[in-house]
Amino acid sequence: MSTDAVAVLGFIALFTLMLLRVPVGMAMGLVGVTGFGYLVGFSPALKLVGQTSMRTVTDYTFGVIPMFLLMGTLVSNSGMSRELFRAANGFVGHLRGGLGIATVAACGGFAAICGSSVATAATFSAVAYPEMRRFGYPQSFATGVIAAGGTLGAMLPPSTVLAVYGIITEQDIGKLFIAGIIPGLLAMTMYMITIALIGYLRPGFLPTGKQTSWRERFAGLKNIWAPVLLFVFVIGGLYGLPFLPRFTPTEAGGVGATGAFLIGLLTGRLDKEKILNSLLQATRTAAAVFTVLIGALIFGYFLTVTQTPQKVTEFLTGLGLGAYGVLALIMVMYLVLGCLMDAMAMIILTVPIIFPVISHLGFDPIWFGVIIVMTVELGLIHPPVGMNVFVIKSVVKDVSFSTIFKGVLPFVATDLIRLVILIAVPLLATWLPQRMMSGVH
Repeated sequence: MSTDAVAVLGFIALFTLMLLRVPVGMAMGLVGVTGFGYLVGFSPALKLVGQTSMRTVTDYTFGVIPMFLLMGTLVSNSGMSRELFRAANGFVGHLRGGLGIATVAACGGFAAICGSSVATAATFSAVAYPEMRRFGYPQSFATGVIAAGGTLGAMLPPSTVLAVYGIITEQDIGKLFIAGIIPGLLAMTMYMITIALIGYLRPGFLPTGKQTSWRERFAGLKNIWAPVLLFVFVIGGLYGLPFLPRFTPTEAGGVGATGAFLIGLLTGRLDKEKILNSLLQATRTAAAVFTVLIGALIFGYFLTVTQTPQKVTEFLTGLGLGAYGVLALIMVMYLVLGCLMDAMAMIILTVPIIFPVISHLGFDPIWFGVIIVMTVELGLIHPPVGMNVFVIKSVVKDVSFSTIFKGVLPFVATDLIRLVILIAVPLLATWLPQRMMSGVH
């Protein structure tokens, strides 16, 4: 059987296993070992499993993943999200749709120290949803805002998805984190504008809240010192600010996790039970991510033997669509895949195949990383799957999937516009990394 036929059968087997609900990491590993064994020999294939597994879990670079995951769980369990929401609500809660704007602002702040879209969506389903319902916000709007705001966790640093993209493509993770800042802030701004437009076009749809005094507003700001301090210290260390030591991404993760632990301990927000829960949550999530990574690496060796990345590059560049035509085709593929699998699996499965195409076309790899994550974000909320929608449904039991998707649609349109803006103006993603001081790793 030719290598092309083996590669096609491999992909068919992979998607069949995924449809049968076999975990993505296991499915990729099984297909990778079987395909590699068929083409090269089963003895080398089995040795590959042991070597790849050991190298992945002991690699210093990969330590960035569990460290940022631990930081996120500690922050989530210490209740910092509530202070962020109250502070934002104090400034904009009196506006029409103000609680929605406050939710987006708080999601952005929380995402900047959490790095997980799913965790952000789950947290604000418990924090912001009851408040919005109490003030008379429609279910569709309340859940739609939380689903959209949750996606900021994938873009704003420290982003686990960007870190995995950097590991796979051997790009500077620090630069990728910095590259996500302006697009992340653009996402927050555009979501807020969308909420304001909904309030303007449908005045009776969204209520207004009570106005707070400036004294109360500034009092609320005093309570958000912890997340601000964590963000400045972690990202400032990556950027190489003069008053901070420089960190590698793995060191930044360790510093962030330690800082979140100490802040939670000193402020009394973390007790023994919450610390144990944080460690267990981070360990479970890290184990799941590493399982997918190991499976993807093994599957990657199978793809290398079949020369699939090179053949895909030749095929796409030979279509005569031009660089941006090929890019549009890739984006459509990601939007379709967003209906079938979660963000991390999408990145790990497709980037080894697509990245050579992007490199051949001459696109900036840092910029493309941001584009990929932005498209993955869209997959987290668009029908018919939308991982964030499922997370919200698991927390808010009395709302239907159709109601959540109805509320998400305006933000899906906003995301598509933002994607076009970022493709048209790459400088939005590349300007900050270009200004990074030399020596930042």
